[in-house]
Parts: sequence; structure tokens; C-alpha cells
Amino acid sequence: MKIFVMVFLLLMAVPLVTTSAYAKWRGVDETVVEKFAKDYGREARDPIINTDQGDLLLFVFLLGGATGGFIAGYCYRMLVVPSAKARADMGKQE
Repeated sequence: MKIFVMVFLLLMAVPLVTTSAYAKWRGVDETVVEKFAKDYGREARDPIINTDQGDLLLFVFLLGGATGGFIAGYCYRMLVVPSAKARADMGKQE
């Protein structure tokens, strides 16, 4: 029971630590890229395809996963099943 309580308290403390760390540590885009862009007279603008809105980013990952799965399924025999030459070579080794 003590282990359960300790794990529970640890899990409850994680959001507190991460939110305070996020306030101190900003990303590379905010610290480096924006600084150089402002130095050279370029301001930030909205992206052409904004993947932060809605489920567009999830849809893109879905398409990528489906495409990769189709290619892996289509090439299954080349990827997994050894060729006839490889099977013959394995038979010679025994």
C-alpha cells in the first residue's frame, strides 16, 4: 500500500515540476530563431498549413501510418520470408 501511495504522489507531482520547468526553459524557436529573425527584420507569421488547429496533424500521421503499413504489407515476402537462394544456402550449412 505504501508503494501505491508513493507512486500516486510522484505522479501527482509531475505536472507541477513540468509546468515550472516550462516557464524557465523556452524552446529553440522562441530563443534562437525569433531573435535572429528580428535582427534581420523578419517577423513571425502564420504557417501556410496550420496543423495546430483541429485534427489535421492526426490525419497526416494516419495517412503516413496507412501508407507505411500498405508498403510493408505489399513487400512482406521480401522483408520477412527468406528467398529460395537463402533457404538453399541454409540447407548447405547444416
